[in-house]
Amino acid sequence: MTADLPSAPVDKAGGTSLAGPPAPGPQARTSTAYLRYVAGKVGGAAVSLLAVLVTSFFLFRLIPGDPVKYMTGGRQVSAEQLAAYRREFGLDLPLWQQFTDYCGKALTGDLGTSYQFRAPVTDKIAEALPNTLVLTGTAFVLYTALGVFLGTRSAWRHGRLGDRLNTGLALTLYSIPSFWLGLLLIIVFSVGMGPVPGLFPTGGMESGGEEGFAYVIDVAHHLMLPVITLVAVEYGQTLLVSRSALLDEMGSDYLTTARAKGLRDDLVRRRHAVPNAMLPTVTLVFVNLGRTVAGVILVETVFSWPGLGGLFYQALSVPDLPLVQGLFFVFASAVIVTNTLADLIYPLLDPRVGR
Repeated sequence: MTADLPSAPVDKAGGTSLAGPPAPGPQARTSTAYLRYVAGKVGGAAVSLLAVLVTSFFLFRLIPGDPVKYMTGGRQVSAEQLAAYRREFGLDLPLWQQFTDYCGKALTGDLGTSYQFRAPVTDKIAEALPNTLVLTGTAFVLYTALGVFLGTRSAWRHGRLGDRLNTGLALTLYSIPSFWLGLLLIIVFSVGMGPVPGLFPTGGMESGGEEGFAYVIDVAHHLMLPVITLVAVEYGQTLLVSRSALLDEMGSDYLTTARAKGLRDDLVRRRHAVPNAMLPTVTLVFVNLGRTVAGVILVETVFSWPGLGGLFYQALSVPDLPLVQGLFFVFASAVIVTNTLADLIYPLLDPRVGR
């Protein structure tokens, strides 16, 4: 009696086929490659965030100053009172134990308690974050739109007077420190200089006492000079990258074909050249988004804007270690997260990436 053996696959001609299971198609291979690419980028971002968490703890302990003496307000206090303050905030513990406590709490979302405000760090960050987003969000939209528009226009008319003026102005403004430009704008347009009267407030976010639409106008009035400072400094990089990317596409065969079909020059630029040249600009936009949030410290300090940057400067002067560490982690996380988003979106725009 013979055992039943599994039958081999038979082809249409009646012969036995030795072919195995069908190989995965190109779409399945592409999906698998993209998933591996995503896993690698997300894993790298997680490692970077962990490194930031560790760095933020040790870095700011190099700042000179005793936060406990700041908390006493300069009053003469006994050694027992100083010891009680240190015990309250865990400063009497060994450094390694402070570090393990900090990491353990941070992983649960607890960034500690501010020394000067006696409030949770997360609450102070949540309170100041909307103000920073109003400033950076407005500036980000304006300098991105301005940089892309002027950059593509300059590239399409490269070598002409407008191109030379735009490029020269962008390079000049991009090289100017933001705090210096902010101080200059305050002197000219807030304090007033010669025939130019003071048109804008010297600092702050609101005058106080306004409600409804009048409050919106008041905030917009205070917002004007900080936004102009950020836009003037940041739009140049977007312009230069957009211009360079479009110049690389100018001699492509598909543009020659589009012109040969009788398309107007403006349509060739908008429908064909610009979309293909936007890949480097998209990456830069995401990078700038995180960098603007992290780099707004100087501008907020100059204009006394009540956001994360001003809070960071105030915490450094103490030093308020939990608040400084928490804000540093937020700034670094903004850069890491936006860079990771750019890496994840780029393969969707250019399938050659991530394979």
